[in-house]
Amino acid sequence: MTAKLVPEKSVSPARDWNSWDSVYPAEFCHLSTGVKIGVAAYAGSRNSFTRFPPGAGVTLGPRHIDGSRMTLTLRHAGTEIELSIDKPADHLLRGRWRTLKLGEWGLRFWVLLCLRWEPPGELGAVPWRYLPESGHLVAERGAAQAMMLAERLPLMTTFHDPAGPEAGDGFATLADEMQRHGYFYLASQGTGGRFAVMRFNLEEMPQCRFAVGVGGDPAQLARDLGEAVAGPPQSASPEPVAQGRFAGAFDAVRDVVGWNTVWDPINRRPYTSLSRNWVAQKFGGFGVWLDDILYHALMAGAFDGEVARENLEAVLAGSQPAGNLPCLLTGNDAWVDRSQPPIGAFIVWMIYLRLRDRGLLTLAYRRLLANHEWWWRLRDGNGDGMVEYGTSAVGGGLYRGTKLAAKDESSMDNSPVHDEARLVPETGTLDCADVGLNSLLALDGEMLAKIARELGETAEADALDLRAADLRDRIADRLWDASRGVFANRLWSGRFVKSLAPTSFYPMIAGAARPEQAAAMVATLQDVKKFGGTWLLPSVTRDDPAFDDNVYWRGRIWPPLNFLVWHGLRRYGFDREARELADNGWRLFQGEWRRHRRCPENFNAVTGAAMDQPDTDSFYGWGALMPWLAAAEIADFNPWHGWEITHEGAPLRHGPFRTPAGLATLSGEEGVLTLSLNGAPILATNLRGRMAAIEIEAERIALTVPPLSSEGFWIEIRGRDIGAAMIEGRRITPAGRRIVLLPAKMPHRLEVSFA
Repeated sequence: MTAKLVPEKSVSPARDWNSWDSVYPAEFCHLSTGVKIGVAAYAGSRNSFTRFPPGAGVTLGPRHIDGSRMTLTLRHAGTEIELSIDKPADHLLRGRWRTLKLGEWGLRFWVLLCLRWEPPGELGAVPWRYLPESGHLVAERGAAQAMMLAERLPLMTTFHDPAGPEAGDGFATLADEMQRHGYFYLASQGTGGRFAVMRFNLEEMPQCRFAVGVGGDPAQLARDLGEAVAGPPQSASPEPVAQGRFAGAFDAVRDVVGWNTVWDPINRRPYTSLSRNWVAQKFGGFGVWLDDILYHALMAGAFDGEVARENLEAVLAGSQPAGNLPCLLTGNDAWVDRSQPPIGAFIVWMIYLRLRDRGLLTLAYRRLLANHEWWWRLRDGNGDGMVEYGTSAVGGGLYRGTKLAAKDESSMDNSPVHDEARLVPETGTLDCADVGLNSLLALDGEMLAKIARELGETAEADALDLRAADLRDRIADRLWDASRGVFANRLWSGRFVKSLAPTSFYPMIAGAARPEQAAAMVATLQDVKKFGGTWLLPSVTRDDPAFDDNVYWRGRIWPPLNFLVWHGLRRYGFDREARELADNGWRLFQGEWRRHRRCPENFNAVTGAAMDQPDTDSFYGWGALMPWLAAAEIADFNPWHGWEITHEGAPLRHGPFRTPAGLATLSGEEGVLTLSLNGAPILATNLRGRMAAIEIEAERIALTVPPLSSEGFWIEIRGRDIGAAMIEGRRITPAGRRIVLLPAKMPHRLEVSFA
């Protein structure tokens, strides 16, 4: 039985029409009604039908998160078409195909627009009627109407009802007919049925517009569709968003989040999936890797707070009676015996800094706290105050009770840092204190304390801070291998593990590294025999025997590792090194993105290639962390410095992106950076460097100005008069709306109140 769209979790009207199908990106659904349109094709030269599944036949182009603009390139049997989608209004979806390349005579290549209406909560599908005089396909359900129209009459309109009440299987019926009888077959023509297909060939219609809509007034809906298909052609892609050094990075994040945000038909909710490839091939309808979906929530928050919340809800819904958030939940399996590295509170706090939605903190806090306590309760196998990865005696997930399950919990399944450890059956843990895990647990406690304090849970915040501080001290004392000058995993025997991964840098993100330890780790970061080199960061040092394996976590570059190391560098003030890491990751990402529109799961650490072996997904969600870091070098929200903006003096356009003050855009011209909110300029400056801890409220602006080595720098308020201005609490006199800044060796705080 085909899973039904039953949107217990509704979405905003602007998102209702979207590419919700969890497998096929060229299928679009109006979520609240269940009306669906799918683009399919048939090539007579090969007698081949396709629904354009993810893979080599589909290139996912620029789009908007809400689906208001989407472009795809579709390939089949040597023919290529460009499909452009927009929404003239929330209740309408408009499409246009355009032939880019013919692999055969266009008469023999058919574009098939497939319609069905599966109302939420019902087992049956609503029948369609074809009106040959006007060319409309029409369906009614009570007072609700659905209708479709193309700018030209279809060459054929056929109906392919499956044997049962389900309309979803009409694709199989259609494919079977075409592959048995070809495109000359006329017997399926008709005027009604539950699975309707408008057929066009590329000889007659090398390009064509169409529209589908829902509404309550059939006459008005028919007029809307007529205007839509007769209206001016939509542009091929969304307008350019970013310009400057990292041009395209923010756009890439938007496109990956947008295309991977789908409807989960099993749990009846929207979320940002790992990849349509994984859902189609491995997961049976949905798949929630814990940390993946948290990264998706973080990135989505820059564009749409609703999508960020949906991803957090998908993660938190899996909370187990024991307290842990499970490693993996799919339509086929549930790995509830293990979790994944505890980054939840860190991610939630950064989303909160951007959106200032206290409801997110309330939603997440208790379940994140239970997950944190679970690590302490069940993963300190030898009771020494340090935690290990493991597998608990609960559930029936694949690999439960094995060393592989414990390695899965690290997310770095086959990393050589686990090779020397063994699973201790009595404790259900590895006999190895993992430096990455302990660092992230300390960070988790620190971020939970911030959330608790924001929610008024002061006593809990104090206890969390104290335990996190104690763990930071143990990391610095016990997991520092003085003989090598590095942080490393340590076996219960006291011996340090030989292999090193980027997790050795995680004490920096946790604030656990002492200054001299952090400096030594940066030297290791730059050592070409260790983690330095042309492409960064390898998942094990380049001089490790496992590096040459080039298999998954044995040598390849992984975006989450870069992400967490970057944050550690930023926390410790190694801004130049962090920028070099972000720049390197962006250049690496562009090699696949600009040529193939791929967002790889991982990369070869020598050549920079992604698809050089079979264990890399080509459009994987956390791959977008590479462009995310590049975009974060322009504007970011983080626990160390709050809202930050960086200005290098070069031409720039960045955004729009979500902030507590509204939708922000940065533009730079002739050495002046302008910050606009909701389309209106609010601040301009010729400052160079990073402005931090930015606060913009109805009656004030405050920010931390970077050190200034010379005169001539200023900040100007746009659209408001200045009532008062202070630097480090000292009142200053502005020149109208402009504040002239004097040289200063240290960062200094500027506060401006409006008249």
